[in-house]
Amino acid sequence: MGTPGAGRKRLPNRERLTAEDDALNQIAREAEARLAAKRAARAEAREIRMKELERQQKEPSEYSCYLGSGSRASSRASSARASPVIEERPEKDFEKGARTVSSLSAATLASLGGTSSRRGSGDTSISADTEASIREIKDSLAEVEEKYKKAMVSNAQLDNEKTNFMYQVDTLKDALLELEEQLAESRRQYEEKSKEFEREKHAHSILQFQFMEMKEALKQREEMLAEIQQLQQKQQSYVREISDLQETIEWKDKKIGALERQKDFFDSIRSERDDLRDEVVVLKEQLKKHGIIPDSDVATNGDTSDILDNEGHLDSSRSAPGTTQALKPGGEGMLDRLKKLIDERESLLDQIKKLKGQLEEKQRNGKMENTQSEDEVLENGTDMHMIDLQRDANRQISDLKFKLAKSEQEITALEQNVIRLEGQVARYKTAAENAERVEDELKAEKRKLQRELRSALDKTEELEVSNGHLVKRLEKMKANRSALLSQQ
Repeated sequence: MGTPGAGRKRLPNRERLTAEDDALNQIAREAEARLAAKRAARAEAREIRMKELERQQKEPSEYSCYLGSGSRASSRASSARASPVIEERPEKDFEKGARTVSSLSAATLASLGGTSSRRGSGDTSISADTEASIREIKDSLAEVEEKYKKAMVSNAQLDNEKTNFMYQVDTLKDALLELEEQLAESRRQYEEKSKEFEREKHAHSILQFQFMEMKEALKQREEMLAEIQQLQQKQQSYVREISDLQETIEWKDKKIGALERQKDFFDSIRSERDDLRDEVVVLKEQLKKHGIIPDSDVATNGDTSDILDNEGHLDSSRSAPGTTQALKPGGEGMLDRLKKLIDERESLLDQIKKLKGQLEEKQRNGKMENTQSEDEVLENGTDMHMIDLQRDANRQISDLKFKLAKSEQEITALEQNVIRLEGQVARYKTAAENAERVEDELKAEKRKLQRELRSALDKTEELEVSNGHLVKRLEKMKANRSALLSQQ
């Protein structure tokens, strides 16, 4: 359906385009005329349809026939809708029907007018053929009018359907535009989502890499914890060894003090023995001067004194009863003193034998650590150096304990950080930086502990060397002691 266009944009020089303007104006007028004719035909078709509907309400039989014709018209309209030229054919049929009806109506009116004039002129002889032809013309006219009415009704229906279809087309166009807008929006959202997905994928790869790094860091921390536990166990073993060494040193100090006291006592006894020998020699000389010769008892008693003396110089340490009776007026006090000294010497010899037996048992059943500690005590001479070493060891042990406690606290803090990192992925980066910082601190602490461990190992080696020297010195002292005992 053509619509009156607004025309092209006119140029300022109108003289050159007058013919074109006239043609455009003529086309516009023709289009307006066609549009007015179509509107008039539609109005006439609506009126005819209304009249037909009123007549069909009055005549049910004719209404049924009309429904049949309407169904045929609707079928034709549907077939016409299936064809691509749906908008042009009804208008052309309507124009053709209007032209035929107008021509037929004019011809019939002329024929009827002619017959009436001829009748009025006095021609009374009308044959049956002419009447039959008139009837046929009237019947054909009625049929044509009926067809015209039906065509107008069908045209009105088609026009209504056309308007409905145009409205549907407009709505579908609007829906299509909306769908296109939605499609463009969805494409834009798809592009944004794809970009966001790429960003999230990149972030996920970064987080996965950081997670692997943290996993490796955790493995290293576990290894460090195992090393720290081993160091702690070694430290505990060192502490136990040091405590054992201290106990052995104290025991050896006590033993050496007792031996020194016994040595002093033995020296005093030797001096008294020498004095007694001198007195015995003086007494023998006095007895010889008086003419008294000691008998066999004196010899036997002298043998016992030789056993006590271990060299045989005191032959008459125990005098016979006869000699004691002879010496009663001059030397009873001296003999009593000799008896006491002899008894004391016997008791001392018994004690010395017991101590020797104990020493031999301890030497057979003793451990190397005790002998090494004895050597250390005997080599140093004084325990001031050992006290200093003990103080240094205690100080180092306390430092190590403090550092171990500190490292344990740091390790617990790291474990808590790891737990928080597993639950808080959003703050993973900052926590990772903190973990790296703490990891560096732990590495520095590890290096420090390794240095301290090396220093402790060096000190233990030095102690072992000094222990060997002390063992050698102890062996020398044992040899000297055995020589002294053999001399006694």
